[in-house]
Amino acid sequence: MTLRISQFAAVCGLSLLALPGVVQAQAPRYQSPIGLPATPQQQLSLPSPQAISPNGSVVEDVIVRVNDQIINRSDLERSVQQMAAENQQNNASPAEIAERQKNLLRDMIDQQLLLSRAKELGMNADAEVIRRLDEIRKQNHLDTMDDLEKAARQQGVSYEDFKANIRNSILTQQVVRDEVGRRLQMTQAQEQAYYEAHKQDFAQPEQVRLSEILVPLPAEANDAAIAQAQAKASDIEAKLKGGAKFNDLAEAYSGGPTASQGGDLGLFKRGALAKVLEDQTFDLKAGESTAPIRTRQGFVILKVTEHQAAGVPPMKDVENEIQNAMYMEQMQPALRAYLTKLREDAYIDIAQGFVDSGASAKQTKPVFTAYAAPVSKKQKKAAQEKKRFDRGGRFSAAKTAPAPAATPVATTATAAGATTTTTATATTAKASNPAKPKKIKREKVRYGQAPRNALPAGPQEAAGVGADTGEGAAPAPGAAMTMTPQNTTQIATASDDNPLTPKAPVAAKTRYSARAKTEKADKAAAQATKAKEKAALTPAPMSTDEKATTQTQAAPLGLNGDTAKKKKKTKVAGAPKERLQDKEKQAPVEAPAPEPTVNPALGPAPGEPTPPPAPQPAPAATTPKN
Repeated sequence: MTLRISQFAAVCGLSLLALPGVVQAQAPRYQSPIGLPATPQQQLSLPSPQAISPNGSVVEDVIVRVNDQIINRSDLERSVQQMAAENQQNNASPAEIAERQKNLLRDMIDQQLLLSRAKELGMNADAEVIRRLDEIRKQNHLDTMDDLEKAARQQGVSYEDFKANIRNSILTQQVVRDEVGRRLQMTQAQEQAYYEAHKQDFAQPEQVRLSEILVPLPAEANDAAIAQAQAKASDIEAKLKGGAKFNDLAEAYSGGPTASQGGDLGLFKRGALAKVLEDQTFDLKAGESTAPIRTRQGFVILKVTEHQAAGVPPMKDVENEIQNAMYMEQMQPALRAYLTKLREDAYIDIAQGFVDSGASAKQTKPVFTAYAAPVSKKQKKAAQEKKRFDRGGRFSAAKTAPAPAATPVATTATAAGATTTTTATATTAKASNPAKPKKIKREKVRYGQAPRNALPAGPQEAAGVGADTGEGAAPAPGAAMTMTPQNTTQIATASDDNPLTPKAPVAAKTRYSARAKTEKADKAAAQATKAKEKAALTPAPMSTDEKATTQTQAAPLGLNGDTAKKKKKTKVAGAPKERLQDKEKQAPVEAPAPEPTVNPALGPAPGEPTPPPAPQPAPAATTPKN
């Protein structure tokens, strides 16, 4: 089962410029056809955005964003021009022109989606592009690729865009073939049923397939040139009768444009050829050829390669056409469903004023936001600290948990005399708009004094001094045992709601004067509470003994343990002043002269008196031994 490339192009909505053997003039990518005259078929007006500057016009902008690809205004205008040229060439009806204009942007988006899918699948078409370009070069009888590039530039065609179109055509064909075409299945029974249902569609008139060998002649040829051409044609006819192949002779001697294809001209119905040619060809069987025939182009020899009779051909003769027709019939909905799935998985953003006729309701449109710098460690730490001290106020991001409602306690006496207490759950009212969190003021704590406001109450303060607060502690004597819920969320029962219970009056709005009085009373109560706390923390006054002990310990110590203070001399009134220079000077006390030191072994020095002998100690008394 085969499918021609032109049929793939028709399914995908591709440009004929991307197909081999079709060379059309195309404006370069950088040119804009705004100032070019419009053809009669170009009636599609493109909406343009408002210019930023006054008296300005938008020349280029982005029409569609498809994933990481874009479709510019110049791309759309170039497609509009190409579509108009194709409509004029094919003589399209107004209904066909309107349908193609409606789906033009859809086809361009489809192509971008298929190219994105080919990129995901890792497809490469470089080798196929080179092969296609070489075929085009051979068809145009050019020697090298550089000659092909020069020929394209001379016709006003961008060679890079031409190669890009061929590459895009190959990639889209591969995606359609691998992702959609291979999943279509057709059985012999389905082909037979399709043939029986569409027999009249395969009905054909009598037609022949012809091949030619042309010996060209100029329009103003003289008799000698005519005779020479006729002799050459007769020589070719003799070679055909001698057993030479028609295709080889056509490639060697034919001067027609189809010489490289063996002279094949295609199928011709009755009435499509000139009378002289039709009379000589339709009477021949397949494989027979005519004698040289004189035409305006020269002498031509025609061969009938296939002769089809009028009527409905058998199924085996049109099996390929049946398969192609069934393939195209199944391909259209399957390909549209596949493209819709690609649209839903892609990001497509279309400018205002343009419509995608193949859009899906489940498409995802990208949201463009400003750049946000990554959060540093310092900022994270600051956010954590802020969240830590956040009390969940009105302007807070954290939500405060609603306070549990009061739990009524019911006491029941038992036969043993013990009292058991059960708690009835009440509905926890949702907290209304919480007030703005109160700012925590720093408390001035003196040395040796513990803070009392900035820190929460300890377990001993909450439970009372000397109370047992551990797990499993015994209750205080005289207190009833109570059962308290473990979580703060209470579940209300139908029996707790009494419609006859009077409801608390809703606080109405008050005037500023009333609020001022209330605030003044609250302030006075707060000051009284503060004074009581200050009085409670003030230490008791010291006794007399404690004061005396403190004064003794604080007094300075004097020399030799004398702690008495020196009395100051009192001045006598009228007494003369005593000056320092008037006081009597006392004679200095002379120090005694040092005594000479005598070494007993040497004796006194010459000229010095002999010191008296040192007294000897008395001898000790001895006791006689018995």
